[in-house]
Amino acid sequence: MARTKRIGILTSGGDSPGLNAVIRGVGKTILGFYGLEIIGFRDGFRGLVEDRRLKLDKSTLSGILTVGGTILGTSRDKPHRMLIDGRTRDMTAVIKENYKKWGLDCLVCLGGGGTQKNALRLQQAGLNVVTLPKTIDNDVAMTDATVGFATALDIATETIDRLHSTAHSHHRIIVAEIMGHRAGWLTLGAGIAGGADVILIPEIPYDVAKIADAIRRRSRHGTNFSIVAVAEGAMSHEDARAFALAEGKIERAKSQEQKRDAKREIAALDARHQGNTLRLAKQLEELTHLESRVTILGYVQRGGTPSPADRLLATRLGSACGDLIHENVFGVMVAARGDGTEPVPLEKVAGKRKVVPPNHPWIETARHVGTCLGD
Repeated sequence: MARTKRIGILTSGGDSPGLNAVIRGVGKTILGFYGLEIIGFRDGFRGLVEDRRLKLDKSTLSGILTVGGTILGTSRDKPHRMLIDGRTRDMTAVIKENYKKWGLDCLVCLGGGGTQKNALRLQQAGLNVVTLPKTIDNDVAMTDATVGFATALDIATETIDRLHSTAHSHHRIIVAEIMGHRAGWLTLGAGIAGGADVILIPEIPYDVAKIADAIRRRSRHGTNFSIVAVAEGAMSHEDARAFALAEGKIERAKSQEQKRDAKREIAALDARHQGNTLRLAKQLEELTHLESRVTILGYVQRGGTPSPADRLLATRLGSACGDLIHENVFGVMVAARGDGTEPVPLEKVAGKRKVVPPNHPWIETARHVGTCLGD
């Protein structure tokens, strides 16, 4: 008599709306449709190392579709670089041991770009792995959409909507900082949907003087307020050049010492970039003589009930994940492709980032309606 397949599942990286919906989609397909077993591991890869589990059955999965966060908990721990007893250690061997101990046939990993890389390492170590893309940044490569983006877009857009009344009433510049360290999908989408007058994203370095000129033009035409939607990773031409030079040093490094020096330089630039939105608001105030106020959306974008769009996407991807496992298709990410899904080899996903192309239709749309992009 054939042994019943047993699947492990974990959530890794930052939390995101729709994670529980994915867990439910995978779990209900695995349990109810295919009659397999499933075990949840708590707090990402650390739970697999520390052997901390949560039994997933019909009662556990009931009622979690609309719940934010993740019932499994999450962490940013990496299997090959995990802090254990004050020391950074490679715990891949322990993960392999526990994978075998619990008789797992596959490990399902829900996460963003970092999780895709970690999952690939585990696949290369001999584990059967399937991943699903989740991040509000929408920057995972090779997928049309990521779980969490639609909800965050709704939240960011509603915030911009609400800021309009204050900006208009007080004749102010309102600068809204939106998440997105290396990719501007969320800021661009929310900026267009919310009617922001200026949208600044990491892919397009900005010139403060040009932003100020755009705001002053609005004032000359009788509109004494402006909404600036800025991604947390947006930067000026000068800062972008500094980062590019430092990253180039890493690529050209001929020794580990040179590479470490370049990484320290990037870390210093990252530290200096913190608070950039506040500095930008002050610069615009000085150049336009309009009061400026800053609103930082922060973690509110990642919390709460997932939108219907995210619940639908999460359930579709989770169900497709169950199908792939049943068919013994491993080493892939379940990508959203139109109204369907597609298994993409992890080698094509790991280490890559989906950024906003300069000719993307959203960029063209923003320009056509008169939005300033800072360039």
